[in-house]
Amino acid sequence: MLTLLMAILLIFSFLSAGHALLTKRDPRAAVGWIITCLAIPAIGPLLYWLLGVNRIRTRSREIQEHGQGMHWLHVDRPAEQKHVEHFPTSSTSQTLIKLSDAVTRRPLTFGNKITVLYNGEQTYPAMLEAIGNAKRSIFLSSYILKPDQIGQQFAQELIAAAERGVDVRILIDAFGELYSFKKIRKIFRGTKVQATTFLPLTLLRSFYLNLRNHRKLLIIDNSFSFTGGMNIRDRHMALTNNTPGRIVDIHFRFEGPICEQLRDAFMEDWHYATDEKREPCDWATSPIVGKACCRGISAGPNEQHEKLNWILIGALNCAKSHIRIMTPYFLPNRAQLAAINTASLRGVQVDILLPQQNNLPYVAWATNSLLFELLEHNTHIYFQPPPFTHSKLLLIDDEYALIGSANIDPRSLRLNFEFNVEVFDPETVEELTQHFDYSREQSHEITLEEVDSRTLPQRLRDSFCRLFSPYL
Repeated sequence: MLTLLMAILLIFSFLSAGHALLTKRDPRAAVGWIITCLAIPAIGPLLYWLLGVNRIRTRSREIQEHGQGMHWLHVDRPAEQKHVEHFPTSSTSQTLIKLSDAVTRRPLTFGNKITVLYNGEQTYPAMLEAIGNAKRSIFLSSYILKPDQIGQQFAQELIAAAERGVDVRILIDAFGELYSFKKIRKIFRGTKVQATTFLPLTLLRSFYLNLRNHRKLLIIDNSFSFTGGMNIRDRHMALTNNTPGRIVDIHFRFEGPICEQLRDAFMEDWHYATDEKREPCDWATSPIVGKACCRGISAGPNEQHEKLNWILIGALNCAKSHIRIMTPYFLPNRAQLAAINTASLRGVQVDILLPQQNNLPYVAWATNSLLFELLEHNTHIYFQPPPFTHSKLLLIDDEYALIGSANIDPRSLRLNFEFNVEVFDPETVEELTQHFDYSREQSHEITLEEVDSRTLPQRLRDSFCRLFSPYL
């Protein structure tokens, strides 16, 4: 009997190792799982099937492919796109548009208006006003929606909207909900607001703990939408000096056809989280209200490829004069490092703004261990003074902006569900460039000598943290 059991476990181990060999695209991941399956009988294969197999992708693709009322279907036929004559015509822009056409599943849209919102002082009043004026639907997705003073204001406005007949749906990440001991979903109980969590921490789904919905989406009546990097909580009131742990951030308000793409991204997540069947819906068409060209980019473990990584590398390679990067968490992979260094070596000015004091010190330590690779190739790196800056921007020359929820780190590019928007709009890019340059002037430029002067304990600490960069 024991011999039979050992034989079954051995077959299970080899079958699991074979599955990893055939399906894992990263050789390092494949080798790691093969060794785990073969070296730890029973436990190794069990861990592989629980943690190493992407079940999310298959189910999400079914929702994407069978969804009703999706405006981004058939985007593989660029001739069907409207307003092509208004798209940017420079060689840099055309190259980036062609890349995104091939990589993403949504078309570039024309006729959008973008408003840049700085910190909670500008963002929250604009969002609350839009919620208060909603007539048909409010779809809100947030990584953190904390029931503090700001969160309570949102909750009351959302409940009031639902009471007047608006379809109100709230999606909160299950891990992000743990940032507060009190859960805001309790406020919505007994009301007409529909609220649920994404990948709840149940026994059956506990092995999805490392996968987080990091998107920040608010769509109002298919006419107004908001996205960016800002969660909903008091800390984003950055101008209030007595706010503990103040956070500086940027958010964006959109009007125009891009709102439909934010709505579609929300609905995919909603139907994945709730298991509701998608029904046909006669969505109102978003009007043409401006001249900005925009495209929504969904990224995450549910997507077929690491499309955001491809777009980042493509944008870096397209730059002719200037690359501006602002991000709170900076752990680029080897391909991104090579793209940045190559841009610097061919004469492109590369400026990177990072926070001087990070809210996740171990991420900053891991970043410290790679800065020398950039500094020795003439990349300029600046540390922004407190308060902590959570803004995420990629600006290429004076033509292109990539904005949204994703950081430049493995978690955002591989594990998190993220939503970004690429923008071709001279006015928006100019405003963001001015904001970036002003922030750079207030920052301290780090030198290679400063990085090299770290003590041995600091170097050991930084290098050790970098070993875990794929999971930070």
